[in-house]
Amino acid sequence: MVTGERALTLFRKQRVLNIARAPSSQMVKRVEDMAERIVVRVAGSDDAEAIGAVLRASYPKLMAPAYPADVLARALPFMVRANPALLRSGTYYLAATPDGTVVGCGGWTFERPGEPGSAIYPTQGHIRHFATHPNWIRRGIGRTLFERCVAEARAVGVQRFECYASVVAQPFYAALGFVTVGPTTIELEPGLTFSGPRMICHLTNRATDPP
Repeated sequence: MVTGERALTLFRKQRVLNIARAPSSQMVKRVEDMAERIVVRVAGSDDAEAIGAVLRASYPKLMAPAYPADVLARALPFMVRANPALLRSGTYYLAATPDGTVVGCGGWTFERPGEPGSAIYPTQGHIRHFATHPNWIRRGIGRTLFERCVAEARAVGVQRFECYASVVAQPFYAALGFVTVGPTTIELEPGLTFSGPRMICHLTNRATDPP
């Protein structure tokens, strides 16, 4: 099992450098305009290859600074495949440009990831398999997908989201309003585990809600 402590320290140092290179207000406006042109829709089985392409482009590069190479060599084949169950769920979404290019994906389910048959609670959902193509990061893709998740989950009575995040995705989810409540480990296959923070976001009284 990978604890991720040393990786998190290194990642935080890189995060400081990224903050120092924060975009100007003009750049932020362009990002917001781009997000408005992105189409978010429910993903289906026919989208498996396009979603897989986003995962393959995103996860190896994203995870490399935070996890040992030998762990990634075994874990990534599981992580870069579109999950057929998610594609059947009706609550997994893709983000596409006006010309149909898929640039991001993500969704939610009542079921916990990696725990088939676990108890389901009608007021709690679980964030699942988010990714943005590296060429499209910092353009609001992930946030747009998350807001779709929030809207759909609230409509059926979900009051909070739980997320089994990777070490590198922790700052992203924190920016969305998640708080870290402890470590978690997902079993990808017998003898292969993947660790990261367990995070919670309450869907009522969120900072982004209108007054």
